[in-house]
Amino acid sequence: MAQSVHDKAVPQIDHHATGHAALGAPPTMPADMAHEMGHGGKDLPAMVRDMRNRFWICLAFTVPIFLYAPMGGMFSPPAPPFGLPLNLWLLLLASAAIPYSSWPFFVAAWRALRKGTLGMAALVVLSVGTGYLFSVGATFFFTAGGQFFEAVAVLLVFILLGHWLEMRARAGASSAITALMDLAPAKAAVIRDGVEVEVPSAEVLTGETVVIRPGNKIPVDGTVLTGESLVDESMLTGESMPVQKGPGAAVIGATINRSGSFQYKATKVGADTALAQIVKLVQEAQNSKAPAQLLADRAAQWLVIAAIVIGIVTFAVWFWWNAQPLLFAVTLTITVFVIACPDALGLATPMAVMVGTGLGAMNGILFKNASALEDATKLDVIVFDKTGTLTVGQPEVVEIVTATGVTEDVVLTAAAAVEQGSDHPLAQAIVRRAVHLTVAASTGFESLDGMGARAETVNGTVFLGNRLLMDTQKLTLGPLEAEAIRLQGDGRTVVHVSQAGTVIGLIAIADAVRPTSRAAVAKLRERGVDVVMLTGDNVVTAKRIATDLGIDSVLAEVLPGQKAEKVKELQAAGKKVGMVGDGVNDAPALTQANVGFAIGAGTDVAMESADVVLMKSDPYDIVAAIELSRATLRKMHQNLWWAVGYNTLAFPLAAGVFYPFVLSPEIAALSMSGSTLVVALNALMLKRTRLVRIRQPGTSVATPPPPDALFPAG
Repeated sequence: MAQSVHDKAVPQIDHHATGHAALGAPPTMPADMAHEMGHGGKDLPAMVRDMRNRFWICLAFTVPIFLYAPMGGMFSPPAPPFGLPLNLWLLLLASAAIPYSSWPFFVAAWRALRKGTLGMAALVVLSVGTGYLFSVGATFFFTAGGQFFEAVAVLLVFILLGHWLEMRARAGASSAITALMDLAPAKAAVIRDGVEVEVPSAEVLTGETVVIRPGNKIPVDGTVLTGESLVDESMLTGESMPVQKGPGAAVIGATINRSGSFQYKATKVGADTALAQIVKLVQEAQNSKAPAQLLADRAAQWLVIAAIVIGIVTFAVWFWWNAQPLLFAVTLTITVFVIACPDALGLATPMAVMVGTGLGAMNGILFKNASALEDATKLDVIVFDKTGTLTVGQPEVVEIVTATGVTEDVVLTAAAAVEQGSDHPLAQAIVRRAVHLTVAASTGFESLDGMGARAETVNGTVFLGNRLLMDTQKLTLGPLEAEAIRLQGDGRTVVHVSQAGTVIGLIAIADAVRPTSRAAVAKLRERGVDVVMLTGDNVVTAKRIATDLGIDSVLAEVLPGQKAEKVKELQAAGKKVGMVGDGVNDAPALTQANVGFAIGAGTDVAMESADVVLMKSDPYDIVAAIELSRATLRKMHQNLWWAVGYNTLAFPLAAGVFYPFVLSPEIAALSMSGSTLVVALNALMLKRTRLVRIRQPGTSVATPPPPDALFPAG
């Protein structure tokens, strides 16, 4: 079900900070994961550095411990300094290596215990703590038991190394956020007290005038006041062609000015910019938990309990039942605690989610939560809104029919000469279609109420309008009569064009289909997903567009309040439904659907109601989103099966079931770390996923969304 971005904890953004602070906090590990490692309140890079430092400190003291200890045994070390006994010297070295290096695990175990849970840290505490305390006791009290310092120190080195590498992998999975943050310029030129000054982008205030020159990145969102330029908005829209900007046009922060200079008024700064909102959504998605992760968390809890029970039973069996030496029994017990650490199980799904959502963000597909990422794989019906989703949402010239001996350019030139300067939607559609032609200025323009318009051109008087206008002027259509009837029957608006007393052509205008809609429908059906078109438009128009797109199921003349009911009906039939829409009237349906997809150029309400935002307003991104979801879920399942298989084999090995073949704690730590790294690296392989893309030569795959429509400021 859809979940509002406001329902989740959102990283706080400092509006007055510098650098990345304008966009949000640095990449962070989810709070529960951070607490699991005893790093509550730290950002991910700081956690990586801290774990690295603890590893190197532990290693620095572990090397002499290993060399001095009987376990080293490779050569005779020099005598301990200050005349200290060997066992006391090893105690001092171990006390320098172990308590500090293992402290985060003790903190995390205590936090988990206070919440009534047991986590991975508990097993580390039991293994390291048991070995260290046993060795301290052996130093002063039961010297016959032997010390364990070298084994504990080496064990801790492997554990720290594994967690350091794991956290580096997590940081790599968060590279999408870092890449997004890096899009924003560090500095901005603003007018203050009539003087142009350079300030950090994070300090730009709402209402200030920002100065942009060729090659500059735009620091914050705003509206152009003076000047004109071409702006590259590909970072948001995916469209490579720069967009013309002039007075009144909206500009988006982090986009690139390619040519002229202009000044604009800052309207959204700090956390309210489109880029900051994107960063926030990606962070929220990466910090959320998929249903599979909730199951893995519960399994990890039981795994810890099982490890503790099996460890105690292992000690009892080997020490009391089999009468083995205390050191042997303690060694196997510690091995059980170490090898059972559920790192791999706990990491299986979060890593896949982090990489999957990050990859989606870099491709303009924003998953608001991990549940949507997983649920998108289960969809068997996609319901598309028509207007603004499958279609452009504005009138476009879709067909030109000419009289014998007349070219399309002649018809367009005559029509554009009359309509240039008009703000009527149909007139603008004609002018846009004739943008590549040279159109001479017309004179004597006259609007003819209810019929059309006329004007004088270099080639004679041009009448432009409906059939009534032609009849009024006693102009016959001739062979074009049948074409006019055909076009009207298809639900299109027909503009009749006459020049110098002769009807020269017909211009059919309709809400044009997006260039990628047809391919998106075909690909979805190829993958076994049914497609339904839902619209409030009349049946004739709806069926025409559906036939053009290859859609068999059409729900037309549906009132806004009925769209959610139609989705319910499909769900009642046992279908998992995805809804794609852009308007306010789509919001209830987007919420009702199993997964709601909002077109990026749509309304704030639609995007608040949806689970996934398609930034490029490209219907084909539905296919890419589903493919990414399936790839991510495959990685989740692979990682979970690996984690389960590892622990199934690890327990009997560690407990000595295959005696005399037994594992040392050091080997157990190495295998545990190796298992965790396998999971992390497998998740990172998601970055190699190539999302499907199509682009037709000379066409746009996306309609650039205005900044105000990208994300709500609140």
